Amino acid sequence: MRNSSTRRSFLGSAAGLASALTGAPAVVAAGRRTNIVLCMGDDHGWNETAYNGHPYLRTPVLDEMAAAGLRFDRFYSAAPVCSPTRGSIMTGRHPNRYGTFGANWSTRPEEITIAHILRKAGYACGHFGKWHLGPVKAASPTNPGAMGFEEWLSHDNFFEIDPHFSRNGGPVEQFKGESSEIVVSEAIRFIGKAKQNRRPFFTVIWFGSPHAPYSGVEQDLALYKNVPDKLLQARFAEITALDRAMGQLRRYLKSAELRQDTLLWYCGDNGVPPEGRLTTPFRGHKGQVYEGGLRVPGIIEWPERIRKPRATEVNAVTSDMLPTICELAGQPLPPRPLDGVSLIPLLEGGMRERPKPICFWQYDQRREMKEDAKPYISPELQQGTTPTATLMDGRLTRSFRNYRHPRVTEEDFAGDAAILGNRYKLVAPGKPSVESGPGPSPSSPATELYDVRDDRGETKDLIQVKPEIAKDMERQLREWQRSVLASLTGADYR
Repeated sequence: MRNSSTRRSFLGSAAGLASALTGAPAVVAAGRRTNIVLCMGDDHGWNETAYNGHPYLRTPVLDEMAAAGLRFDRFYSAAPVCSPTRGSIMTGRHPNRYGTFGANWSTRPEEITIAHILRKAGYACGHFGKWHLGPVKAASPTNPGAMGFEEWLSHDNFFEIDPHFSRNGGPVEQFKGESSEIVVSEAIRFIGKAKQNRRPFFTVIWFGSPHAPYSGVEQDLALYKNVPDKLLQARFAEITALDRAMGQLRRYLKSAELRQDTLLWYCGDNGVPPEGRLTTPFRGHKGQVYEGGLRVPGIIEWPERIRKPRATEVNAVTSDMLPTICELAGQPLPPRPLDGVSLIPLLEGGMRERPKPICFWQYDQRREMKEDAKPYISPELQQGTTPTATLMDGRLTRSFRNYRHPRVTEEDFAGDAAILGNRYKLVAPGKPSVESGPGPSPSSPATELYDVRDDRGETKDLIQVKPEIAKDMERQLREWQRSVLASLTGADYR
């Protein structure tokens, strides 16, 4: 399914976007440009904020942002796991289009990111924290620099207290202290330099918290002594530390007289893991296409344009970030199929419903990992360097994968999927239907239909009550999946 604005982006823009992959920053045009800061928690689900009613958590800064800016009550991650969602933010595209199927699956070098576009437009572009779209080392063709950032202090995957980072692809260094405060401090330094050089800035801060294993500092752990579960005490402490770091960022923006015209956007990268379901009203958790795996906190604070606080029930997703920012910055969209839409009409108060549905798809990763699978990127270049706190396959580092997929077969439609409209959500099973070919059949008991406006817990399956709605939504889902699989073959790069 192609974004309605994509056709416009072909008109005279393809050459400029291609040069953005390697070109130097352009001189900023006359006039003020809005600064943009994107922040994201790691495994931070919708229910884990005080403003959404959590009985234990203390998140005063996020609460203040939600009370002062635009609060999304129906904000979604593009995938129920981390790497894919990060890819959706960078590209405006569903991650299955370029083979980022799950954690530790890299993006592809040919993808065009927000940083490519904004750097071409003269923005100072910096990334700080978790990258998880490929190794951050200098040799990686998918490190933050290759993806458009001129500066980065980043980690391949998750990190805890006293984290290890690579600066601009260089040797790994350990930084002492609470990790959320460290990445915010580095981002502030970058923003200050951009201000000094009179450049607008695009700054991405992807926290390592509250991803497991959990480790809080004493001042935060002390707040949760009454929580009966020790594991959750540390998890909640990480969220409070993240919240405090967000406060440090906001105070800096205010003191530097940057806050008024800086768009500050916070969200999570997927729903809560099973241990975080303490208070969720939703079904499912991280890794599942039910609401519990996909619904995340979403807040935009932008005093110059959002002058009165408000909340919205309009569905929005992380894939919307690129189209929104492109319109805001006056830049053309990449000449490729996009899955997000611009939310500028929503920010301006004119959008009452989303113009097209949101599709989710947990692709069956096993299909890519066959003996004859051809790596998209050399395995040596996919090896990570920044240590984590836990072992995998006997190593503290994490490496990445991505495979070539030259042709599409019926079996490629496997994997749990869902399509979310303005009222109804169809949840499709992972196995192809024999009767109707690849994809679910609306008459199958395994296919589920929910009215998520009246039934946010997805408890009442309406598949037998509203078969025509289910049939139409299944048709739209299949059409979208065909488009995604065409992209997966690399057709968008030709």
